[in-house]
Amino acid sequence: MTVSRRDLLKLTLCGGAGLALGKKLSDIREFTTSCNFCSCGCGMIAAVRDGNLIAMEGDYDHIVNRGSLCVKGISMFATHTSPNRAKTPRYRAPGSDHWEDISWEQAVERIARKIRAVRDATWVSTERLGDADVPVNRTDAIAFMGGAQNTNEECYLFQKAARLLGMPYVEHQARL
Repeated sequence: MTVSRRDLLKLTLCGGAGLALGKKLSDIREFTTSCNFCSCGCGMIAAVRDGNLIAMEGDYDHIVNRGSLCVKGISMFATHTSPNRAKTPRYRAPGSDHWEDISWEQAVERIARKIRAVRDATWVSTERLGDADVPVNRTDAIAFMGGAQNTNEECYLFQKAARLLGMPYVEHQARL
Protein backbone atom coordinates (compact mmCIF):
# COMPACT_ATOMS: atom_id res chain seq x y z
CA MET A 1 0.00 0.00 0.00
CA THR A 2 1.37 3.36 -0.99
CA VAL A 3 0.33 6.66 0.49
CA SER A 4 0.59 9.70 -1.73
CA ARG A 5 1.24 13.20 -0.51
CA ARG A 6 -2.42 14.04 -1.22
CA ASP A 7 -3.59 11.05 0.90
CA LEU A 8 -1.26 12.09 3.71
CA LEU A 9 -2.68 15.64 3.62
CA LYS A 10 -6.27 14.28 3.72
CA LEU A 11 -5.47 12.01 6.68
CA THR A 12 -3.75 14.84 8.54
CA LEU A 13 -6.69 17.22 8.03
CA CYS A 14 -9.27 14.58 8.98
CA GLY A 15 -7.29 13.62 12.08
CA GLY A 16 -6.96 17.26 13.15
CA ALA A 17 -10.66 17.86 12.61
CA GLY A 18 -11.48 14.74 14.63
CA LEU A 19 -9.29 15.89 17.52
CA ALA A 20 -10.82 19.37 17.44
CA LEU A 21 -14.33 17.92 17.36
CA GLY A 22 -13.48 15.55 20.21
CA LYS A 23 -12.43 18.49 22.38
CA LYS A 24 -15.63 20.35 21.52
CA LEU A 25 -17.82 17.34 22.32
CA SER A 26 -16.10 16.69 25.65
CA ASP A 27 -17.73 19.77 27.18
CA ILE A 28 -21.27 18.51 26.46
CA ARG A 29 -23.46 17.08 29.22
CA GLU A 30 -26.44 14.90 28.25
CA PHE A 31 -29.48 14.05 30.36
CA THR A 32 -32.84 12.40 29.78
CA THR A 33 -36.13 14.25 30.02
CA SER A 34 -39.75 13.89 28.95
CA CYS A 35 -41.64 15.69 26.23
CA ASN A 36 -44.21 18.02 27.78
CA PHE A 37 -46.66 18.40 24.91
CA CYS A 38 -49.11 15.56 25.43
CA SER A 39 -49.89 12.71 27.77
CA CYS A 40 -47.69 10.12 26.03
CA GLY A 41 -44.58 11.01 28.05
CA CYS A 42 -42.07 10.31 25.28
CA GLY A 43 -38.42 10.22 26.32
CA MET A 44 -35.89 12.73 25.04
CA ILE A 45 -32.17 13.29 25.41
CA ALA A 46 -31.06 16.89 25.89
CA ALA A 47 -27.48 18.05 25.29
CA VAL A 48 -26.20 21.05 27.28
CA ARG A 49 -22.95 22.98 26.97
CA ASP A 50 -22.07 25.82 29.35
CA GLY A 51 -25.66 25.90 30.65
CA ASN A 52 -27.17 26.28 27.18
CA LEU A 53 -29.34 23.70 25.45
CA ILE A 54 -27.68 22.81 22.15
CA ALA A 55 -29.67 19.77 20.96
CA MET A 56 -32.65 17.52 21.74
CA GLU A 57 -33.47 14.14 20.25
CA GLY A 58 -35.62 11.11 20.93
CA ASP A 59 -34.37 8.63 23.52
CA TYR A 60 -33.85 5.25 21.81
CA ASP A 61 -33.85 3.45 25.19
CA HIS A 62 -37.20 4.91 26.27
CA ILE A 63 -40.02 2.37 26.42
CA VAL A 64 -42.73 4.73 25.11
CA ASN A 65 -41.23 6.13 21.92
CA ARG A 66 -38.01 4.16 21.23
CA GLY A 67 -36.35 7.30 19.87
CA SER A 68 -39.10 8.52 17.56
CA LEU A 69 -40.84 11.86 18.13
CA CYS A 70 -43.98 13.43 16.71
CA VAL A 71 -43.97 16.86 15.10
CA LYS A 72 -44.60 18.57 18.45
CA GLY A 73 -41.80 16.63 20.12
CA ILE A 74 -39.37 17.46 17.33
CA SER A 75 -40.16 21.17 17.79
CA MET A 76 -39.15 21.10 21.49
CA PHE A 77 -35.68 22.48 20.74
CA ALA A 78 -37.04 25.38 18.67
CA THR A 79 -39.64 26.14 21.34
CA HIS A 80 -37.02 26.15 24.09
CA THR A 81 -34.51 28.33 22.25
CA SER A 82 -37.06 30.78 20.81
CA PRO A 83 -36.34 34.44 21.65
CA ASN A 84 -40.10 34.83 22.25
CA ARG A 85 -40.12 32.23 25.05
CA ALA A 86 -41.16 33.65 28.41
CA LYS A 87 -38.39 33.07 30.96
CA THR A 88 -39.73 35.02 33.93
CA PRO A 89 -43.18 35.16 35.52
CA ARG A 90 -45.42 38.03 34.52
CA TYR A 91 -48.28 39.71 36.36
CA ARG A 92 -51.19 41.70 35.01
CA ALA A 93 -53.03 43.69 37.67
CA PRO A 94 -56.84 43.81 37.54
CA GLY A 95 -57.91 46.54 35.10
CA SER A 96 -54.39 46.98 33.78
CA ASP A 97 -53.57 47.05 30.07
CA HIS A 98 -50.03 45.67 30.38
CA TRP A 99 -48.03 42.84 31.90
CA GLU A 100 -45.08 43.41 34.21
CA ASP A 101 -42.19 41.08 34.98
CA ILE A 102 -41.97 39.82 38.55
CA SER A 103 -39.43 37.59 40.29
CA TRP A 104 -39.97 33.88 40.86
CA GLU A 105 -40.09 34.56 44.60
CA GLN A 106 -42.89 37.09 44.11
CA ALA A 107 -44.83 34.67 41.90
CA VAL A 108 -44.55 31.78 44.37
CA GLU A 109 -45.50 34.05 47.28
CA ARG A 110 -48.52 35.40 45.39
CA ILE A 111 -49.74 31.92 44.43
CA ALA A 112 -49.27 30.65 48.00
CA ARG A 113 -51.21 33.62 49.42
CA LYS A 114 -54.08 33.09 46.97
CA ILE A 115 -54.27 29.34 47.65
CA ARG A 116 -54.28 30.01 51.39
CA ALA A 117 -56.97 32.70 51.09
CA VAL A 118 -59.27 30.51 48.96
CA ARG A 119 -58.65 27.49 51.18
CA ASP A 120 -59.41 29.41 54.37
CA ALA A 121 -62.52 31.10 52.91
CA THR A 122 -64.01 27.79 51.69
CA TRP A 123 -62.84 25.39 54.40
CA VAL A 124 -65.39 22.79 55.47
CA SER A 125 -64.43 21.22 58.78
CA THR A 126 -67.55 19.12 59.47
CA GLU A 127 -70.60 17.76 57.67
CA ARG A 128 -73.90 16.61 59.08
CA LEU A 129 -74.40 12.87 58.69
CA GLY A 130 -77.67 11.81 60.25
CA ASP A 131 -77.70 13.17 63.78
CA ALA A 132 -73.96 13.68 64.09
CA ASP A 133 -71.38 16.14 62.80
CA VAL A 134 -68.48 14.24 61.24
CA PRO A 135 -65.07 15.81 60.50
CA VAL A 136 -64.27 16.17 56.78
CA ASN A 137 -61.54 18.88 56.74
CA ARG A 138 -61.57 19.85 53.08
CA THR A 139 -62.06 22.66 50.60
CA ASP A 140 -64.32 22.15 47.58
CA ALA A 141 -63.00 25.28 45.85
CA ILE A 142 -59.62 23.95 44.71
CA ALA A 143 -58.78 20.92 42.58
CA PHE A 144 -55.45 19.41 41.59
CA MET A 145 -54.49 18.16 38.13
CA GLY A 146 -51.48 15.88 37.54
CA GLY A 147 -49.67 15.23 34.28
CA ALA A 148 -48.78 12.04 32.45
CA GLN A 149 -45.13 12.94 32.06
CA ASN A 150 -44.70 12.79 35.84
CA THR A 151 -43.20 9.68 37.37
CA ASN A 152 -45.12 7.50 39.83
CA GLU A 153 -43.02 8.96 42.64
CA GLU A 154 -43.84 12.53 41.61
CA CYS A 155 -47.54 11.69 41.33
CA TYR A 156 -47.42 10.17 44.82
CA LEU A 157 -45.90 13.38 46.23
CA PHE A 158 -48.41 15.56 44.35
CA GLN A 159 -51.26 13.44 45.75
CA LYS A 160 -49.88 13.85 49.29
CA ALA A 161 -49.51 17.63 48.88
CA ALA A 162 -53.04 17.99 47.49
CA ARG A 163 -54.50 15.94 50.35
CA LEU A 164 -52.52 17.95 52.92
CA LEU A 165 -54.09 21.12 51.50
CA GLY A 166 -57.54 19.51 51.88
CA MET A 167 -58.28 18.98 48.18
CA PRO A 168 -60.68 16.09 47.58
CA TYR A 169 -60.64 16.60 43.81
CA VAL A 170 -57.39 15.15 42.51
CA GLU A 171 -57.37 14.18 38.84
CA HIS A 172 -54.81 12.99 36.32
CA GLN A 173 -54.38 14.05 32.71
CA ALA A 174 -54.17 10.49 31.38
CA ARG A 175 -57.62 9.65 32.73
CA LEU A 176 -59.39 12.51 30.95
